[in-house]
Amino acid sequence: MEDLVKKLEEQISFLQNEISQMSNELYSQQKEVSVLRKQISNFEKRFNDLENGNETGMVMEDKKPPHY
Repeated sequence: MEDLVKKLEEQISFLQNEISQMSNELYSQQKEVSVLRKQISNFEKRFNDLENGNETGMVMEDKKPPHY
């Protein structure tokens, strides 16, 4: 009986460690997804501005020179 209890305790300890690692990884991935969503939003806004001819948000390097 003691062996069984010890084995179960080991399994519980192992599972708790795995859950903790998975939780940390999930948190890290959620932060990364949040950053990527913001980047996509910025790219969509910039794309829409360019598509609509609104060049106010453009960097000078991106603008065509006046002789074009």
